[in-house]
Amino acid sequence: MALHATAFCFTGRVSSCSHSSVKLSHPTVRASMLASSVPRLNVRVKALRGDGLPDTQESPLVVCFGEMLIDFVPTTSGLSLAEAPAFKKAPGGAPANVAVGIARLGGSSAFIGKVGEDEFGYMLADILKENNVNSDGMRFDPGARTALAFVTLRSDGEREFMFYRNPSADMLLQEAELDLNLIRKAKIFHYGSISLITEPCKSAHIAAAKAAKDAGVVISYDPNLRLPLWPSAEKAREGILSIWETADIIKISEEEISFLTKGEDPYDDAVVRKLFHPNLKLLLVTEGPDGCRYYTKDFSGRVKGLKVTAVDTTGAGDAFVAGILSQLSTDLSLLEKEDKLRDALRFANACGALTVMERGAIPALPTREAVLDAIHQFVS
Repeated sequence: MALHATAFCFTGRVSSCSHSSVKLSHPTVRASMLASSVPRLNVRVKALRGDGLPDTQESPLVVCFGEMLIDFVPTTSGLSLAEAPAFKKAPGGAPANVAVGIARLGGSSAFIGKVGEDEFGYMLADILKENNVNSDGMRFDPGARTALAFVTLRSDGEREFMFYRNPSADMLLQEAELDLNLIRKAKIFHYGSISLITEPCKSAHIAAAKAAKDAGVVISYDPNLRLPLWPSAEKAREGILSIWETADIIKISEEEISFLTKGEDPYDDAVVRKLFHPNLKLLLVTEGPDGCRYYTKDFSGRVKGLKVTAVDTTGAGDAFVAGILSQLSTDLSLLEKEDKLRDALRFANACGALTVMERGAIPALPTREAVLDAIHQFVS
């Protein structure tokens, strides 16, 4: 199997910083401002014939809103944070992971969020640029640090998080800093729930979602439950459900079903259907190596996943989301055609499977070619 591996060189600085609140003290920040007037090239996708996926020349834009941070992943699995001898620095943050994942798959994506005006913030902005993600909506805060997360990896690749964000820059994005024109240009607007935890980012999130909805943009929501970040479990449940009925597409995990239904069986279709609101077009339930379930108003089913050896599950759900949104952005009729939707979900499952085979989220996200190769090898 030809797996994608990416090595990042963290020697650059920032990409585009168009907002007036950004200090231009860093020389390469000033240089990037001058370069921002260069027209962006349209990203084009060439689908392979016979791969069962949408064939498109233009890739409609998917805008991802929320946090971007640095994950520190231990180089040795199965140890506590205190016992880990060393950590690998890996860019992450669920919405940013999805944006990069879509671009890696040949799609067109943008990221809206805030990082610190610090070395980690510069590094993350460079990574978006290197991966052809539009960063026009990215902002830099001179008074707050870029968020950090230390990740404990168990021997089976599952993980736990310890966050450093009191407050981090992503929590301080303001409504006035939003690039609303970028949001209105999107085919799909994607976000999580972490941006709902505190103000002013909560108000910015709600305003961004409203702008997208008013413009007829399809809304995609992955709650991405991180309970330690919320004041309480009840506040988390209330916050996640507060925007539930805004979304057209929702992706949840079995753990999140149990949490939102206060302990009901996540494998019971009747329980899952309780979460299906009247205007929802697609509800997806990820099941790790077992694949996923899908629910629409007219049909439902399960698509098997690819069995691989998990090294680090960080970013697997985001890779899955990138896989399905990259397909839906080019052909929304998948929501009504079960056979085509199943093909797109096989592709998304493979995206998640390949991502768990390497440490870190963004470094492990696969290319379209690697995904198609994996599907072919597992099927044949």
